[in-house]
Amino acid sequence: MKLDSSNFKIYLGAVYLIVLFTAIYFFWSTFDLKDLTSYDLIKENREVILTYKDNNIFFLTIIFFIITISLNLLLTPMLLPTLIIGFIFGKWLGTLILIFGNTIGGFLLYRLAKTFFSDLIEAKFKTRFSKFIDFFDKNDLIYFMCFRFIGGGGTPFPIQNILPVLFNMSSKNYIIATLIGILPTTFVTVALGSGIEKIIDQNAELSFLPVIQSPEIYLPIIGFFILLLSAFFIKKVFFKT
Repeated sequence: MKLDSSNFKIYLGAVYLIVLFTAIYFFWSTFDLKDLTSYDLIKENREVILTYKDNNIFFLTIIFFIITISLNLLLTPMLLPTLIIGFIFGKWLGTLILIFGNTIGGFLLYRLAKTFFSDLIEAKFKTRFSKFIDFFDKNDLIYFMCFRFIGGGGTPFPIQNILPVLFNMSSKNYIIATLIGILPTTFVTVALGSGIEKIIDQNAELSFLPVIQSPEIYLPIIGFFILLLSAFFIKKVFFKT
């Protein structure tokens, strides 16, 4: 019996959803967010983590690259993973892992969404983001790059990854716009994670004043404010209605 292509898409889409919810359940039943963000736990294990990284740098780089791709496919917000990767790998290697991992992971999610869930995405988001569709129809590469740069105007990163389904963006333009558009915010966030690692190394207790006076922390924070101002300017210039 020949399998209808539309039914085949439905089956594959259902498999993806099952894997997605199974992975989310496994993660939250295995890990406690309090443990991942506990200062005492991080400080106690900092040297072990960094020593293991130094001795297995290539292996861990590949593993975290794959993890970054997987988190995109699992619709995971990327702020905490970005800080963790910055903490472990530093701002330069951490940025490279995240830029390419998020670009590939986001693109794979986009292709999955476009192939299996385009009707659902249009039903859910077309009205809400209708004002952006007109912009993207003019020049999807430039506008999606700017959209990425301004953080999607507050749109969660997983939703940003699938929105181009609404305007049928080409794979090439999606990859270029994402790769360039997410670079500034990724670098600043990774630098903050790297700065946290250095602060933990220098301070027995995590207190506000020493932390905020450290250039490893206040420089990324200044970078965030610069990005916010730039994003406000770009939104006013490129997305004015």
